[in-house]
Amino acid sequence: MADDSQLEQIQGKIQDYFRAIANGFQKLDKIKDPNRQSKQLEELTGKMRECKQLIKELDREIKDAESGNPPEVNKELNDKKQSMIKELNSYVALRKTYTSSLGNKRVELLDAGAGSSEPTAEDNVQMASTMSNQELINSGMKAMDETDQAIERSKQVVEKTIEVGAQTAVTLKGQTEQMGRVVNELDTIHFSIKKASQLVKEIGRQVATDKCIMAFLFLIVCGVIAIIVVKVVNPNNKDIRDIPGLAPPAPTSRRLLSRKSMGAYM
Repeated sequence: MADDSQLEQIQGKIQDYFRAIANGFQKLDKIKDPNRQSKQLEELTGKMRECKQLIKELDREIKDAESGNPPEVNKELNDKKQSMIKELNSYVALRKTYTSSLGNKRVELLDAGAGSSEPTAEDNVQMASTMSNQELINSGMKAMDETDQAIERSKQVVEKTIEVGAQTAVTLKGQTEQMGRVVNELDTIHFSIKKASQLVKEIGRQVATDKCIMAFLFLIVCGVIAIIVVKVVNPNNKDIRDIPGLAPPAPTSRRLLSRKSMGAYM
């Protein structure tokens, strides 16, 4: 059950908006500059949009309180609501008249953006002064329904945007972790390459040392072979020291003398 003070508060706000809108149209008649007139119409459009939201809120409160109020109270509240809808639609039609007379494109674009506060094309054919109360009520309720639908579509767009943002955050987190793993693998590869380079250098040093040793041995072998060749070719060469096993055999007479000398001595 709605609070009576809350209903009165909403009605008071609506009446304040109506007074501000009426004063705004009175000021509009005194403005000669088309640009200032367009700006004034924009301000009035915003006030009418806020007033429409308050009427919708009032309608919800009245429906919530129907079960707890006497029939005459409900009838009085509904009459007030219908009167407010009629007055709001009259201001909407009046604003449309001013807009058409000005022919200001900027205001027309504003009308397209705030179309939820406008009557439909069929409703605009009739002026508020020639419409019945029921027609005005139906027109206002239809505009409110269109606004609700626009708000619902906006909510769906926001929800989809939030969902896409969440998915993007998850994707970015996964890519960040993957980049971290790639960096770790690159560090491991760099360390392996460094160790391999050190190992190649050590192997190179060992190979160089082995080559030096092999060259030295090769020189020694060559020297020995040269000495052997010289001794074979010229065994009487005194410049080259005898190599055991390669000296020429001693003459026979020399060996006999040696044996005789040894026998005499014995």
